[in-house]
Amino acid sequence: MIEQNTPDLLITNGHLLDPVSQPEPAPRDLLLRDGRIHAIDAPGAFTALEIKNVVDATGLLVAPGLIDVHVHLREPGQTWKETIATGTRAAAAGGYTTVVAMPNTIPVNDSVETMEWMLSPDRDPQVHLLAMPAATQGSLGERLTDYAALAAAGAVGFTDDGKPVLEDRVMRSALVAAARLGLPISQHAEDTHITGGCSMHAGPVAFRLGLRGMTIEAESNIVERDIQLLRDIEQKDHLRPHLHVQHVSTAKALAAIRLAKQQGLHVTCEAAPHHFTLTDQAVSGEAADPTFCRNTPYNTNAKMNPPLRDEADRLAVVEALLDGTIDCIATDHAPHAAHEKEVEFERAPNGITGLETALGLAFRILHQRHGLPLARVLALLSSHPAQLLKLDGRGTLTPGAHADLVLFDPAAEWTYAAAQSLSKSKNSPFDLAPMLGRIHATLCAGRVVHRG
Repeated sequence: MIEQNTPDLLITNGHLLDPVSQPEPAPRDLLLRDGRIHAIDAPGAFTALEIKNVVDATGLLVAPGLIDVHVHLREPGQTWKETIATGTRAAAAGGYTTVVAMPNTIPVNDSVETMEWMLSPDRDPQVHLLAMPAATQGSLGERLTDYAALAAAGAVGFTDDGKPVLEDRVMRSALVAAARLGLPISQHAEDTHITGGCSMHAGPVAFRLGLRGMTIEAESNIVERDIQLLRDIEQKDHLRPHLHVQHVSTAKALAAIRLAKQQGLHVTCEAAPHHFTLTDQAVSGEAADPTFCRNTPYNTNAKMNPPLRDEADRLAVVEALLDGTIDCIATDHAPHAAHEKEVEFERAPNGITGLETALGLAFRILHQRHGLPLARVLALLSSHPAQLLKLDGRGTLTPGAHADLVLFDPAAEWTYAAAQSLSKSKNSPFDLAPMLGRIHATLCAGRVVHRG
């Protein structure tokens, strides 16, 4: 459980890197008090104070704790996969200090009672836990949940993640209801009318493997429909709804989002690390870059929804991260037990773990390979998610902000070992993959919650 009344703690000898206030690393000491950043000053400025708790950050960058707007913690109902305690422990190991739980639990998180149970300290969260409850009752896409009551109980948005809101009428009503509360509708963009029986991306790889594939239109059709609903609502209802597109994976959907942004519509989107790192070749065991994924045919740890796409779509996701079309990186952390993944490819559940590999992949691919500055990579993982969900005092390190921090060596290379994951499940395609940027400590509310 996160304690708010923590003793004073001094972080000394580190270099502060804050996407909002300090985009170039600079030597700074930070004094933390009562779960907040009390003061920031030059090295040695606090030596006159008698502070017993000191963290030496020599050689490390001190940055805002990461924020993930899209995780699956499986509790209630599927605790053999993950619990809130184990999932948030993995989050802390990955540098995350705030995570947002999706509602596809058993029962579905579609009521105040279920959400309050999830957010209770009794669940033993190791980092700040927020919830995005279901947009429709039971996530069945038919009747809206009680948005006003859920918002009053702390909901940061609404989603039927894992299932799209397919009916135009229902999606329009959801956008209007959420707009009146100033909250987003987060949409899993998949036209399930045309993805039945599909288990990977439609293309030459699926053809060779004899698997039915999801077309890019299955994603882009829903994105284009939802954007048109935004236009209609702005014109007719004089509201400004916020549409957030989850785990966007195709160039066609990104083109629609880019145009909508240029036209002034309130559209945001996220990308998952696996979609800017891997392609559908990982399913066949012929990964274009085998250093990031084992060459195992019909690799169920490379099965997710939306699926891994082809190289052109992967590069489109990278380009959209570089040019700012994509607002943030979200892991879509989706743990599954080994026995659930060790079946025929078409029968295996979708999803992979991702909380402990996101930073390492983002630095390796976006910073090292594509030259995105460290501050901009961190913005995608911290300040931008905070702004997207209006999380005041998070995603930045300034006096008065929440004392949520990550200390890491940006140049350290390391290898991810799935067997050592703190998640209850180990279903990652990145087992033994090279990572860049090693986390030494994560602090949440001024308390050390993970040491590397």
